[in-house]
Amino acid sequence: MSIKKTGSAVWEGSLKEGKGQVSTESGVLKEVPYSFAKRFEGESGSNPEELIGAAHASCYSMALSMIMGEAGLTPERIATEAAVSLEQDDGGFSITRIHLTTRVRSPGADESAFQDAANKAKEGCPVSKLLKAEITLDASLES
Repeated sequence: MSIKKTGSAVWEGSLKEGKGQVSTESGVLKEVPYSFAKRFEGESGSNPEELIGAAHASCYSMALSMIMGEAGLTPERIATEAAVSLEQDDGGFSITRIHLTTRVRSPGADESAFQDAANKAKEGCPVSKLLKAEITLDASLES
């Protein structure tokens, strides 16, 4: 089975003075503005790193729910935050790490079984495996 979902972005102008809009196929995000200042200077608004964090937190939570269920554990609530670190080095900017913090309510769950499920979800959720994915590109210039 192959499932494809899309996100899109439009950028206009130079890096520092330009601006962009990001949208998702579902319409959850529709022409949400982003800019250099929003990404690098702390201005309020969206940026790629928070979107990656939201994607990772939601994917991880779903994977953890599945793996807990397979282990006979029933989660009532899974709340996950993904802190995405963007750092500058000699080669430019890189996402150097993502730290997941999850809080789970699962009455009667065995701590050892839960920790095992949590680690399996960290390794196995599709967003965690993202950097191992094949990346393809279709690039063209418009006249």
